[in-house]
Amino acid sequence: MAACAFLGVFNGAGAQETPYPLTIEHAFGTTVIAQKPERVATVAWANHEVPLALGVVPVGFARANFGDDDGDGLLPWVVEKLAELGADAPALFDEGDGIDFEAVAATRPDVILAAYSGLSQAEYETLSQIAPVVAYPDHPWSTDWRQMIRLNSAGLGMAGEGQALIADIEAQIAGAVARYPELQGKSAMFVTHLNPMDLGTVNFYTTNDTRVKFFEDLGLASPASVVAATEPGKFSGSVSTERVDVFEDVDIVVTYGDQHLLTSILANVLLSKVPAVANGSFVLLGRNPVGTAANPTPLAIPYVLDEYTAMLAEAARKSE
Repeated sequence: MAACAFLGVFNGAGAQETPYPLTIEHAFGTTVIAQKPERVATVAWANHEVPLALGVVPVGFARANFGDDDGDGLLPWVVEKLAELGADAPALFDEGDGIDFEAVAATRPDVILAAYSGLSQAEYETLSQIAPVVAYPDHPWSTDWRQMIRLNSAGLGMAGEGQALIADIEAQIAGAVARYPELQGKSAMFVTHLNPMDLGTVNFYTTNDTRVKFFEDLGLASPASVVAATEPGKFSGSVSTERVDVFEDVDIVVTYGDQHLLTSILANVLLSKVPAVANGSFVLLGRNPVGTAANPTPLAIPYVLDEYTAMLAEAARKSE
């Protein structure tokens, strides 16, 4: 687990001050930030949402590559937040072929936030030649939303504000979950994209994945079958459909797809016998805000929380 050598002090007005230099530990070692950054860049998925949520507009961040309906590179909750801050969209980095180091360097950042990412050692070292980098704490793509906020806000010199943001989101989640007591005691499994034309393998996200970690926030447990199939450091796994009966302890199945996929699953001799499938305890997510935000991030959670919990609760009722 990454540790942040942060010690906040308060001035007479009650505002938090951050002593520098600031030291942040992560999977690649230690990053030292000499002074409060003025120009903030982020790479990979959603790291820009932390500074935005704290009122800081980055000089550049990654273009959205999933769930961007209008092709402007911005997800709706980011558009909403930029408007709230009275800011235009900054430089958007196209990461379709990997990190665009030249584009990042062109924004002249003082710090690069990447707490939720899949950076390789080489990518980290290259980015570090541009500016200090806040990387993930343990394993790639396994940083949950709380860790993302803690690490990225620390990199901004705003660790105290980051903790307050976490508390605010937690309160919103608690309020939403309280409206659906049927979620309590249920288990959920998140299946990755299934191909209706080839259902020979069930691919799923493990308990290391942020989508699955978010289930716990919503009152749902990971079934023992998924826990047992989780390998250290791996955010996904797979099981042959011939062995799909191991998932008999799953109450709710969440996956990406449409009615065509569901029809194919129900027609499959093996998959259709899984209790969650037979009961219709299915949540189908599309390339829309809810489907995108099932991978929880600071601005996305409040944006889709009510709709997502309602969908899960409907599936939970069918499992009874």
